[in-house]
Amino acid sequence: MPQRHSKNNNDLAFFTYDEKRKLGYGTQKERLGKDSIKPFDACSLCLKPFIDPMSCQKGHLFCKECILECLLSQKKDIQRRVVAHATQQKQEKEEEEERLMLEKAKELDAFDQQNHGALPQYSDRNYSRDKNGFHGANSVKVTSYEEEALRTMKAFWLPSATPEASVKVEAPSTSTVCPEGNEKLKLKTLFPVQFTEDTSDHKKSNNLDRTYICPSCKVTLTNTMSLVALSSCGHVFCKKCADRFVAVDKVCIVCNKACKERHMVNLEKGGTGFAGHGDHLEARDFKHLGSGSGLGLVRPAMKT
Repeated sequence: MPQRHSKNNNDLAFFTYDEKRKLGYGTQKERLGKDSIKPFDACSLCLKPFIDPMSCQKGHLFCKECILECLLSQKKDIQRRVVAHATQQKQEKEEEEERLMLEKAKELDAFDQQNHGALPQYSDRNYSRDKNGFHGANSVKVTSYEEEALRTMKAFWLPSATPEASVKVEAPSTSTVCPEGNEKLKLKTLFPVQFTEDTSDHKKSNNLDRTYICPSCKVTLTNTMSLVALSSCGHVFCKKCADRFVAVDKVCIVCNKACKERHMVNLEKGGTGFAGHGDHLEARDFKHLGSGSGLGLVRPAMKT
């Protein structure tokens, strides 16, 4: 009689792989829906419909208030780090001067002891531990009982016996960065963006649910379309119209303002609000079973 397959063998003392899969073990994949994707007309910081939108040279859209507040907070943080770094350098300089003074005093004491040959000598180890040291034939090494016990004790868990590691403050960067692309961003490189709103009768909507169209082909703009904004005037076109008309005529179709190819900025598509941008919108859950409980501990991980 053939042996039972592992899928049907449920009398073992441990879980088989198929039994774990039925309980949710392994990587679970799921395609993200529309509700999990950030719309193209939403701010990358507050994730709400933008107000007075502004874009960087990489095509990330922000509300004017949000990006100005972000850059201001970054500048304050940079100032704080600069002050902390300057304070640390001043402290290190003072410590170095103190160390040089101690070495000089040590050399003078050693020279004094050498001239008085009958005086006892001491090693660098004892000198570093006991700043009082020996000085003269009648002097006595001063070491209290508590200090000696603290040196020899093995209670490393006590705060008084635990060595302290100094926190090194690195020299901060003085330039602000884009909160989305992490590239250097200055306020003067931001430019306002102007979307063309659909004002037709059958497309009228409230302020919270606006519909934007391409001013050239009148097609409704969505997340599936590639959009191009002109940094010279701020008008937004679909990729096809921008390549067909704006790039050829070197002029904006809406305001007839001259533009060059470097003024055409590709806007980033809306991704998930809590992850990076991209076309791979796939969510994963890694589940690990508890010992004998039959329940899985879920650790979500987002891949975009």
